Amino acid sequence: MPVTHNTWPLFGVIMLERLVYRSKATHKLGSLHLFNLLLQCRKRNRELGITGHLLYTEEIFVQCIEGPPDAVEVLWRSLKHDDRHYNLELLSRGPESSRRFGDWSMAFSTYAHFNKYEIPGFFPVDEAGMSEAAQRCAALALA
Repeated sequence: MPVTHNTWPLFGVIMLERLVYRSKATHKLGSLHLFNLLLQCRKRNRELGITGHLLYTEEIFVQCIEGPPDAVEVLWRSLKHDDRHYNLELLSRGPESSRRFGDWSMAFSTYAHFNKYEIPGFFPVDEAGMSEAAQRCAALALA
């Protein structure tokens, strides 16, 4: 399905939409599964012009996606049919004037022991708390 990028008519500015959801993993995901998921997310998001953040802890996903509204809709429809998770709960969705995760096709947070893999865009979650990127994602989920 081709994606068009909506613009505000007078300003030529790309309209953005942010969507935040929470879901439960179908199965506990190990390191290899998480790496593969992250690679797939980043590739698809780049193709769609999406940026965002994926938080995974205790078999729960919280994901923030942001981009052109039509691209967000394409990805949301796909996520609703993805068998890697269930009990999707839409936490928020609406227009935005700027991206919060503009540097990442998909930033990623999970347990701090993933630091050893030196993944670009990885922000740890550990006993000391969450990184700033993970806190932004969590704050959007709680808003």
